[in-house]
Amino acid sequence: MNQELIINSTPNEVVIALLNDKRLVELHRDKNNSNKFSVGDIYLGKAKKVMTGLNAAFVDVGYEKDAFLHYLDLGPQAQSLIKYVESTQSGKQTVSNLMYFKNEREIKKDGKINEIIKSGQNLLVQVAKEPISAKGPRITTEISLAGRYLVLIPFADKISVSSKIRNFEEKNRLKELMQKIKPKNFGVIVRTVAENKSVSDLEGDLNDLISRWDECFQAIKTAQPPMRVLGEVDRSNAFLRDFLNASFNAVHVNDPGVYEDLKSYIKTIAPDKLDILKLYNGKLPIFDSLGVEKQIKGLFGKTVHMKSGAYLVIEHTEALHVFDVNSGNRAKSDNTQEQNALEVNLEAAVEVARQLRLRDMGGIIVVDFIDMHSPENRKLLFDKLKEEMKTDRAKHNILPPSKFGLIQITRQRLRPEVNVEVLETCPSCGGTGQVQPSILFVDQIENTLRFIIKEQNHKNITLHIHPYIEAYVKKGGLFRSRQWKWYFEYKQWVKVLPNSSQGIMEYKFFNKDMDEIVV
Repeated sequence: MNQELIINSTPNEVVIALLNDKRLVELHRDKNNSNKFSVGDIYLGKAKKVMTGLNAAFVDVGYEKDAFLHYLDLGPQAQSLIKYVESTQSGKQTVSNLMYFKNEREIKKDGKINEIIKSGQNLLVQVAKEPISAKGPRITTEISLAGRYLVLIPFADKISVSSKIRNFEEKNRLKELMQKIKPKNFGVIVRTVAENKSVSDLEGDLNDLISRWDECFQAIKTAQPPMRVLGEVDRSNAFLRDFLNASFNAVHVNDPGVYEDLKSYIKTIAPDKLDILKLYNGKLPIFDSLGVEKQIKGLFGKTVHMKSGAYLVIEHTEALHVFDVNSGNRAKSDNTQEQNALEVNLEAAVEVARQLRLRDMGGIIVVDFIDMHSPENRKLLFDKLKEEMKTDRAKHNILPPSKFGLIQITRQRLRPEVNVEVLETCPSCGGTGQVQPSILFVDQIENTLRFIIKEQNHKNITLHIHPYIEAYVKKGGLFRSRQWKWYFEYKQWVKVLPNSSQGIMEYKFFNKDMDEIVV
């Protein structure tokens, strides 16, 4: 399987698309200049309310809603972490390493939150689940730092190796190696990608994680809650950290700054893979050029069509998502009704698994497949869905089909669902259903262009319009098109680029820094 990562960086957001064999399977949007409260971020917060009835506390971490901390999310070494933070802020703890730090006793599994946390207490917490809908972040005091090959857990002393590493000898090698190089009072989880890696690779990753813990320690010394003391690596770097392997054959990015950041990161984690990073310099938007925009338009929305003619209808509530499988015009006359139903259901299982990853749906998912009478066919469908969801990184559980043909899935929800509005409001009528005469549309573009150049004195202008309008503007070729007419009139060349994501009667002007010119 060939994997590609395509990163579209704009002044307002970074959009990351993951493609498997050219098929879009994940889409992530990160708004710039915002308090992200991403999974993995570490905050110094202040306990606001301790709710004994819920056996939980609400902690101020700087979000508009207090973060939720349940007793079960404290982790066994919660007392040690609290002591460490207090000692660091009072100046008693002068170094970040835990060589001489004396751990407190582990907390009881069935204890009460008010025995551990008091209102007004400073707490070091990590975001376990991002803010979703009207809820604040969910947090934990069981701190962990994820690297390329290892996960470092302060105040623990246990070494675990990924269960996906099957080779018994390799497991023992990794355990013995970690025993030798890990510092005291730090636990380590060895990730699957560490299999057969050299000592220098693993030791380098461990040293990077220890450096990050030291960075956290330095921030805690002077921090005043609420404050982020250590941020998770940005989403594009996290993708490379988690996904970079032999099947990853390209990373396309359209921003030179992001390109340099990723180049440095790849040099650190996998220098032999540096050649997969490619800076995109094309005229078209990167998603249009690489076929992502068209897939986004076709894969989001209430109805999702499949190649065979069958389609899915997707409905949402706060905690429940429903997929309805419809055969549409897909029916082979030489097949039985049962065989047709099986073929449609197997195709739908592939698309359902893809949609769950793509939209990052969480909570309860119910899929209403087409009824099948054969138990063997129902088992085939169940096995197919499980196989397709093996690549899903989110924790999930799938129940066998019910007698009504329903399959229920629970899927871990860590972030808000990705939602892309594919139905566009007409830019000309604003949804009223009435538009200006199309014969005057190019005149409007020219009036706006005249104002931008004559009144606002802009240079190096780029016009983004629908491909149909672009063809009209360039019609006539050398010296005779509208574009050449503008050149002779204004003594400067106006770039005209097609953008299929815009409406047919929508246009946008950009300056030399590719910031939109608002008139």
